[in-house]
Amino acid sequence: MSKKVSIIGGGIIGLCSAYYLAKEGLEVTVFDKTDMTDGCSYGNAGMIVPSHVIPLAQPGMIAQGIKWMFNSQSPFYVKPRLSSDLLKWGWQFYKHANQKHVEKAMPALRDLSLLSKELYQEFARQDNSFFYEEKGLLMLFKTDKVAAEMHHEGKLAEDLGLGVRYLSKEEVTKLETGTTTDVIGGVHYTSDAHLYPQKFMQFLKQELAELGVNIYGNTEVKGFTIQNGLVTAVETNKGSFVTNEVVLATGSWSPEIAKKLQENISLLPGKGYSFTLKNKKAKPNIPSILCEGKVAVTPMANDIRFGGTMEITHNQDTSININRVKGIVNTINYFYPDLQIAMPKKEETWFGFRPCTPSGMPIIKKSQKLSNLTIAIGHAMMGLSLAPATGKLVSELLLGKSTSVPTKMFQ
Repeated sequence: MSKKVSIIGGGIIGLCSAYYLAKEGLEVTVFDKTDMTDGCSYGNAGMIVPSHVIPLAQPGMIAQGIKWMFNSQSPFYVKPRLSSDLLKWGWQFYKHANQKHVEKAMPALRDLSLLSKELYQEFARQDNSFFYEEKGLLMLFKTDKVAAEMHHEGKLAEDLGLGVRYLSKEEVTKLETGTTTDVIGGVHYTSDAHLYPQKFMQFLKQELAELGVNIYGNTEVKGFTIQNGLVTAVETNKGSFVTNEVVLATGSWSPEIAKKLQENISLLPGKGYSFTLKNKKAKPNIPSILCEGKVAVTPMANDIRFGGTMEITHNQDTSININRVKGIVNTINYFYPDLQIAMPKKEETWFGFRPCTPSGMPIIKKSQKLSNLTIAIGHAMMGLSLAPATGKLVSELLLGKSTSVPTKMFQ
């Protein structure tokens, strides 16, 4: 009889974990409290970014964050509130925001990202219905100060073996032929790729159906039966499910569920916004980040998606901050003067919660308290980018195999 694995969370991390576990012949069930048609796995920028080797917790981030807090259109914001969770998270973030942490984190993030990219290439060779492309990523900038910062980050990526090109204003114009760019230059990370997130999720669900994975949407996990250091059943609003193994992949909702599994996790949601313009003929054709405003721009088949802001908040904060969306639109028009992007309607504006750990690193590990619990959470803005590699690591950790990349930094 095959081992029963229960995955809590049906986002991209949970579904990739389900895929690699099912490939190993395990009996996999996924539980999610939503209907699984939205969430961070659907509205994100669709970028696969080995270039993103510097974690959110880094030197200078706190000082920059404090400056941005006084600007309602800024790309980063911590929503002030009296909360022990926020204070604890902030203190841990402060302790991690140093050069030593960054130096340890960079090779680990590179290895995880490159493994993910390889796995995405495998998926695309099988069926590229999700428009996987390798055009790289352009970091575009308009000021000398940001140019110097981006060149410094480029050198760090180069030292890690990633492909980097430093472009003048004229070279950016030659590369980005889809629309006019008003910049002084750019850094082109040739190692990066992108895809259409909704299409990939659709592809993944079809793969899981063929592998016999059971998916229970609109199913809330209420608790667990725990006996002798093992989770023996998952208790839901649709009944009790016997299990041999549990994978926690609940994104920004993880701390609450983790407590039911005897785990104490410091993690806060970072709210981000995006909007997608359909069948846009004149549009950028290279995925880009508009550095001064931290806005992501991704061509997706005939469409174009714009996304941005990181608003550290709480899961009940479901309002759309129009000023922050305005900040995204202003940045787009500042960099791409010919696009003339209008403010999207409220109903056309997507938002999602990115699960942010205070170290800026994902957590991918076996529980020390419950021997049949594996944790895969905290990927912040990199959930889609790191999902296949995380899913593969989850299957290797759960089965006691040696891992494809070292996991020491993801504890």
